[in-house]
Amino acid sequence: MTAQSAVIDLIVSLHLSLTRREPGNKTGHMRINSNHHPITRRLAASLLAAAVTLSTAVASFATEAVVLRVGDQKGGNRSLLEISGYAKDLPYKIEWSEFPAAAPILEALNAGALDVGYTGDLSFLSVYAAGAPIKAVGGTRSDAKTQAILVRQDSLIKSAADLKGKRLAGTRGGWGQFLIDATLEKAEIKLEDATFAPLGPVDAKIALLAGSIDAWAVWEPYVSFATLKDKARVIADGEGLTPTITFIVASDNAIATKRAAVLDLVQRLSKARLWSLDHLGEYARNTAELTKLPEDVLLSAYTAQRSSPIVIDEDVVKEVQAASDRSTRYGILPKKLDVSKAVDRSFTAAAAGSN
Repeated sequence: MTAQSAVIDLIVSLHLSLTRREPGNKTGHMRINSNHHPITRRLAASLLAAAVTLSTAVASFATEAVVLRVGDQKGGNRSLLEISGYAKDLPYKIEWSEFPAAAPILEALNAGALDVGYTGDLSFLSVYAAGAPIKAVGGTRSDAKTQAILVRQDSLIKSAADLKGKRLAGTRGGWGQFLIDATLEKAEIKLEDATFAPLGPVDAKIALLAGSIDAWAVWEPYVSFATLKDKARVIADGEGLTPTITFIVASDNAIATKRAAVLDLVQRLSKARLWSLDHLGEYARNTAELTKLPEDVLLSAYTAQRSSPIVIDEDVVKEVQAASDRSTRYGILPKKLDVSKAVDRSFTAAAAGSN
């Protein structure tokens, strides 16, 4: 019996009691329970009114669906769920919001405007370090070569060794800034011997094409778009420098109040991600229709990334911890972090795509 049906039975019982007298009882009172305490019609009517109110509240609660407010980058996860079939029969509602990069997603999570987002590992740590009430609950790993430093086709820059004295753009506190610093260090160039320009992907692309910056550190699908459509060249990438992990991040409030829905979404995204590895063409085609990005760009990006779901286990925590410590040394993160406290590993079974 459901709570609502139990309340309805109570209402019916009260109604029948009000219309029935005990034999020989001419007072209009009814007697219930073993002690035969008299309950007047006035009290019974009050109980009936309370039961009606409770029934209404229970019915409202039962029909009120949980809503997850999810931030997405370039429509990738929304498209992934839809085309893979894992968006069917959701026991909750998803309200999607699309963003060009991680920073505004994390700002929205911190402000309580989103429940779940999809962001790069270092961008997540930058906001977490500032005290945002968020945790990483799942994620994916991509090929590190899909993080790249780009230059214009006509640039005289041929390799990382040519970056000394140049103006380099990327996202502050995320993959862009980290890749620039790690690339300079690998090329034995002091960080202060190049100028960092903190720009988001849209502004950085415009600046590169206009020649107001010399190079741009970015990720897919921006890399594929720039190389295929703008004829930009890759002169360095993230191989051996970055974990290239993208986290599914949830607010502490969503974890506490919408846990079942968050867990289900992580599991569906992980299963859909595994499905996509064998259906990259369909995935790219559907995302192109959703976002109006060129299908060939998306197919190039997805093929290069080969993004696979991860379990947030001890090995992942250690790997991200090493990148975090390196970011602190670079000055990207303001302090040393304990990455194990920034993740909620209870969601990792779902992140593995298990049932």
